Amino acid sequence: MMLKLWKWYTNCLAVHPVKTQIISSGLLWGTGDIIAQSITHSTLKKRRQNTDADEPFKIDWKRVAITSSFGFAFVGPVGHFWYEALDRLMRNRFQLQPKTFRFIASKVALDAIIFGPLDLLVFFSYMGFCAGKSIYQVKQNVKRDFLPAIMVQGGAWPLLQIANFRYVPVRYQLLYVNSFCLLDSAFLSWLEQQKDAPWKQWFTSLLAVDEKKGKDW
Repeated sequence: MMLKLWKWYTNCLAVHPVKTQIISSGLLWGTGDIIAQSITHSTLKKRRQNTDADEPFKIDWKRVAITSSFGFAFVGPVGHFWYEALDRLMRNRFQLQPKTFRFIASKVALDAIIFGPLDLLVFFSYMGFCAGKSIYQVKQNVKRDFLPAIMVQGGAWPLLQIANFRYVPVRYQLLYVNSFCLLDSAFLSWLEQQKDAPWKQWFTSLLAVDEKKGKDW
């Protein structure tokens, strides 16, 4: 069954690469949001004393659609062209040999510096605007959520991308990323749902201290 599914996906990727990447990204990000909603519901349930009064878990399908559309509209198309362009840049512009240390390290560095932060900024901004928030509110939410997300992702994604750029063919690299994005989208959706949680306020206060020091200098 899995082998047939993989062959079907490979064929779709060969015939319609962009469409296949877009659809798979949207489905995985939507699934990730459902997982995030489930985690958030379970967390809130554990914090309450009277569990009998808790409402049963209901999926917010509007939110799933919004998160899924982010995968469709941004992750799928942008990710597809990003990994292809990144590979061409290393091979043609920098004349680096595939699978060498410099080749992989350069890819990981550019991915972490450019695509990672851009992905987070677009995600939090998009989710905010889709929720009907004003530009000011979106800016505040990005300031609140961006730093915790980039710090958590900064410890995991470079390691995952080393394996990706070393062993995975370019046309499958977005699928590899999206497979882990199932967890990543769940994390980001959960993070966004946490609002002004105390642990997030710690990151915000840390950023405010740094900004104050910069002004004093």
